[in-house]
Amino acid sequence: MTATRTDDIDDIDDHVARIDLRAWREGGARERERVAAELDGALRAHGFCLITGHGVPQEQRAELRSLARTFFLLPEQVKAGYAARPGGSGWSPPLPVAPGRPPDLKETFSFRAGGSTGSATLDRGRTELWPREVPRLEAAAGEFLRHMRALSDELLSVCAVALGASPGHFRAFRRDPTHAGALKWYPSLRRLGAPGPGQQRVGPHTDLGALTVIDREFGLGGLQLETADGRWIDAPYEPDALSVTVGELLARWTGDRWPACRHRVAPPPPDAPEEDLLSLLYVSGADHDALVEPFPPPVGITAYPPVLWGDYLRANLTAQR
Repeated sequence: MTATRTDDIDDIDDHVARIDLRAWREGGARERERVAAELDGALRAHGFCLITGHGVPQEQRAELRSLARTFFLLPEQVKAGYAARPGGSGWSPPLPVAPGRPPDLKETFSFRAGGSTGSATLDRGRTELWPREVPRLEAAAGEFLRHMRALSDELLSVCAVALGASPGHFRAFRRDPTHAGALKWYPSLRRLGAPGPGQQRVGPHTDLGALTVIDREFGLGGLQLETADGRWIDAPYEPDALSVTVGELLARWTGDRWPACRHRVAPPPPDAPEEDLLSLLYVSGADHDALVEPFPPPVGITAYPPVLWGDYLRANLTAQR
């Protein structure tokens, strides 16, 4: 059964594809074209879709979420010993998503893969920090990355067909791509206190990569999408579905046919002070030397100049520091 939080969801529900990847894997050419067309419609409308039949084991996701909760419930001074450094894994306390904004009501444990970030500045002193207090976390996070890399490769094959290209179109740009995982903990208001004016669990933003895949928990405060007319609406939720958002890389690649999904995570209402959520995220990218050129019209809409993904990534990661 699909859970919803507000009536606004009716505005988006009919346009959000619920992509069943089993139909893509097991169907013939016509079935694949149908799945790709559904994905195209959803990403053009909102830069967002839900996927089922994804093949990421529920027990693996449940274990990683449990281990993450164990870590986040450690004392603050213990977590501070695993503070994240540029380009590496580690813990981050509540921080603003952009300068001048209040801190987000979340904690993060990030973990990266693929070696270098491509930036000597960002890679300097890079370390992989994994908590001794939760010894299984590193292995579980590695398993999550492997499953999500395979899933993202498959999703980009569907994307390629939706754009009129061959299923393997993006493969040449993703031989050793940047990709990263993150554990996002949204503590209860009982723990944090009431949010300040405009304060969110995660403030409005778009992601840098190609696709972000999110394993969410249902809550009265949660993922919201910005509509073309500037309204915020609750993202649809289904218990075993994964949420997918378009990032800046894929938006640029498609010439804004699929806009980068501007989203936020809202706090719960005051009458749900105990709500505590934990999300598992995966962000896919491209090779550092991948030349990102938009699909031309009639597929693409915006004529971005070509850019090397590594250059774009370095510039934006540096700007966020």
